[in-house]
Amino acid sequence: MTTPATPSAETAAEPTRSKRDLLMAMMGVSATVVLAAFDSTIVSTTLPRVAQALNGMALYAWVGTGYLLATAASILIFGRLGDLFGRKPLMLLSVAIIALGSIACGLAQSMPQLIVFRTLQGIGGGMMIATAFAAPADLFPDAKERVRWLALVSAAFAMASGIGPLLGGAATQALGWRAAFFISPIAAVIALFLLARYFPRIRPLAAQTGGQRIDWVGSLLLVIAVSAPLAAMELAFAPGEHAHPMIALALALAGVAAIALLIPYERRVSSPIFPLRVIAQPEPQLLNVAGLAVGAVMFVLIFYSPLLLQTEMGYTPSEAGLLLTPLVAAIPIGSIINGQLFPKQSEPQRLMVFGGCLLAVGSLMVLAFGKDTSTIWILAAFFVNGCALGFLLPNLTLFMQMLSERRDVGIASALVQTTRAIGSAAGTALVGIAIARSSVLQGVRIGLVICVLLALACAYLAHRVKMKNVLTRAAQRRKA
Repeated sequence: MTTPATPSAETAAEPTRSKRDLLMAMMGVSATVVLAAFDSTIVSTTLPRVAQALNGMALYAWVGTGYLLATAASILIFGRLGDLFGRKPLMLLSVAIIALGSIACGLAQSMPQLIVFRTLQGIGGGMMIATAFAAPADLFPDAKERVRWLALVSAAFAMASGIGPLLGGAATQALGWRAAFFISPIAAVIALFLLARYFPRIRPLAAQTGGQRIDWVGSLLLVIAVSAPLAAMELAFAPGEHAHPMIALALALAGVAAIALLIPYERRVSSPIFPLRVIAQPEPQLLNVAGLAVGAVMFVLIFYSPLLLQTEMGYTPSEAGLLLTPLVAAIPIGSIINGQLFPKQSEPQRLMVFGGCLLAVGSLMVLAFGKDTSTIWILAAFFVNGCALGFLLPNLTLFMQMLSERRDVGIASALVQTTRAIGSAAGTALVGIAIARSSVLQGVRIGLVICVLLALACAYLAHRVKMKNVLTRAAQRRKA
């Protein structure tokens, strides 16, 4: 198992910071992830009106697809660049890109323009996710202290994800669709101030001595390896005439070829964009497979539960949205409980085992939905799922950081975010296929059965991840 490196091996000596400065720095990080959540969710309730106004219903799906592809393709790149050159400049740049991209979207005159600007925002979103979720490791080397702050970041992201569609819908209804794109720039001002003022500039030692270079060839291969299969999935399973199976096949083959070239190439270069040591041990491999499962379950619940509530149970869109609220609202509750329990655990992977089992129970509760299901049962089911995700999402990131060397914290955090994104895309696509080939009720139920199996698989994988040795070694180093 990889033993995490001591901070002094990777960074220059860092000054002692007051609790107030640390709090304000983490408020800046939280404001950044709130911005990322707003940027990715505000458009969801606005896009139908936008597509109508710009006469672009044929390109409707590509507004979201362009954003998601750009985000998924850029997370790993910027996670590694943060490790090599420091995270603060990238966080500030990501806030600026999202703010300017959002303003450009609000001024767009056609759907192709909107797709380009949203894709630009996706690059900023990937940069932001890659750096913000790794930033707590710069401020809190002790994992037992860091888990509480990661809970704050996860809670901020989850709550903003739930509020975003409501804000977007309200702004669109009151002021028109263009107004929805000007919410993110307002939030960006707060994030920029807090980050610039309070987050420290921590430069890795190698960056100060000029010992690192950007691996451009590896970066290109990594972008193709991540984005080509996702684009293939979108094109292969798009509805009607928008499906392009041959192009999808070509993209899938390009992704496989890129992976085949990337692995031997990264072994040879002195400063790889994706150091293979990050996944050399079995524990990180198991965690990333678990991340795929968690991403799939989470987005199947978020995307298809409202469809089930509306088409099969007779709820209106607004009622379905309100019923789904506990799923998002309970994530911070689970995260906070997880943060309180984590320092008391000699084997903290048990918390993820519990979260996986609880997610399976929650998925079974949703599977039991019928026309006569009570509102209390529906709310309870989504609350259970939200709490379960609160035990899984922060720990996926934290465990990857703990299992990695200090110099690889950013790329390790970015990797698990990327696998979650890939799992999300795969899960939603598979359930969409099931619905297209059967019915909404049958397809969603098939998806929920898969969710139960994936949640149990996540619990099993977490059980096999042994974190006890990592905690013991860290304690021994502190005593020494």
